[in-house]
Amino acid sequence: MNMPTSRPKAELGFSWPVRVYYEDTDAGGIVFYANYLKYFERARTEWLRACGIDIRRLDEEAGLIFVVRRTAVEYMAPARHDDLLTIVSRIERIGRASVDFMQEAWRGVDLLATGSIRVACVARAAFKPAAFPPAVLDALRRGPAATDTDLSTANA
Repeated sequence: MNMPTSRPKAELGFSWPVRVYYEDTDAGGIVFYANYLKYFERARTEWLRACGIDIRRLDEEAGLIFVVRRTAVEYMAPARHDDLLTIVSRIERIGRASVDFMQEAWRGVDLLATGSIRVACVARAAFKPAAFPPAVLDALRRGPAATDTDLSTANA
């Protein structure tokens, strides 16, 4: 069922390598389905860092945190222990207080899983939606710096 597709490219978004560890797999020797959400989370965190967004400082100085509001993942093929994956992340929509990411897990030229994730900005004290500060909104719109973000060559 896993048909060859084109390899992820830098222009598609931010790429982050993830190695599959034994602890990531289930009794069948494949990546446990929920671990793709962990891989996607790591890649989004690194994407934000590459954009210059310091989420710890945002919490400490503005009392704002990011929370996952919605996820939908589709699985096409399994990953196995010691595979090197590339997680590609790109923004589909930016709202006043939320951002929609589209993420993909690739092993070489094989697309393994896709995820649609909505992340909301909330005021930690009240746990209510809060608008992105202008600097964060600008960074989200600008995206990651052009250097060191295309790590998809790690799977070459």
